[in-house]
Amino acid sequence: MFLTVSAAVNSIAQFVTVLLIFLFVLVITYFTTRYIASIEKKRMVTGNMELLDALRISNNKYLQIVKVGSKYLCLAVCKDTVTMLVELEQEDIKEIESEIKPVNFQDILEKVKKKTGFMEKETNKENRP
Repeated sequence: MFLTVSAAVNSIAQFVTVLLIFLFVLVITYFTTRYIASIEKKRMVTGNMELLDALRISNNKYLQIVKVGSKYLCLAVCKDTVTMLVELEQEDIKEIESEIKPVNFQDILEKVKKKTGFMEKETNKENRP
C-alpha cells in the first residue's frame, strides 16, 4: 500500500518538475526572442538602406527596389547572386502609402453572424412561445 502511494507521489512530482522546466524554457525563449527582435528593429531603423518593394519571380528569384542612401536601385536577387539591374530616379519610384486601419473585432463578428444567419436563428428562438 505504501509503495503505491509513494509511486503515485513520485510520478506527480516528476510531472510537476517537467512542467515547471518546460514553462521556464518557454519564458526564456519568449524574452530572448523579444530581445533579439528589438535589436534587429533598432538596426533596421538606423541603417542607410531600406527595402521599398519586392517581386517574387520564381522560387528563389526576386526583383527588389532598394533605397541606399539617396539612390534607388533595382536588384535581381537569386539563390547565389545579387545583381544590380538599373539605378532608378526618385521620380520613377511610386511611394505606396499603406493605411492600416485598426480592426474592430465587433464589426467582424457582426459580419460573420450576418453571413451565417446566426442572428436570424437567435431571434427565432427568442420569439418562440
